[in-house]
Amino acid sequence: MSVQERKQRERAERERLIVATARELAEQQGWDAVTTRRLAERIEYSQPVLYSHFRGKREIIGAVALQGATEMAAVMRAATAAVDGPRERVAALARAYLDFAERNPAVYDAIFQLDGGLAYAQEDTPEPLKDAFAALLECLGEVAGDDVDPGLFTEVFWASLHGVATLTRSGRLPPEYTELRVELLVDRLAIVLANQRLPCHTKRSSPGLRD
Repeated sequence: MSVQERKQRERAERERLIVATARELAEQQGWDAVTTRRLAERIEYSQPVLYSHFRGKREIIGAVALQGATEMAAVMRAATAAVDGPRERVAALARAYLDFAERNPAVYDAIFQLDGGLAYAQEDTPEPLKDAFAALLECLGEVAGDDVDPGLFTEVFWASLHGVATLTRSGRLPPEYTELRVELLVDRLAIVLANQRLPCHTKRSSPGLRD
């Protein structure tokens, strides 16, 4: 291994450590607890070393968001691949999404709530964010119904899941009814639309996270 290759590997390892430490601290104590000073103390690097990788907390949040989006996409695809039938796949997708949000609240916030300096619904949206949307679209597109843009339908279904996730975590919705909400969402929004082919003239090119 050349000196340059070793330096590149060491730099990549430092970046992974910074992101992993920020993520752990955020999950334990919230994002307000994540500062460059505390990160430097935990990983035993100086603050200038941190700034040589990330210009500040905003970029660190963005790095956690991209890592989390990759993980979320994998979780949703694994869940839908394990079952057969459109209804079962949509229900598995919804449960996997809500479970990820519940188990990784700080990461979920980094993806969808906080400013990580990332572009959403734009041509330059990072690939991990596009892929997370694609994981939703792959499953939901088959139940969108005739004359409904699959991307637009996916956005609406995703927004519903996001609402359930955030309102439940904030205590606005009682968590014991989460499964009933999933059943209603699947049966009344996705499957009914697909089975009845309800007319909805909303065909368009919807950017979502995928463009």
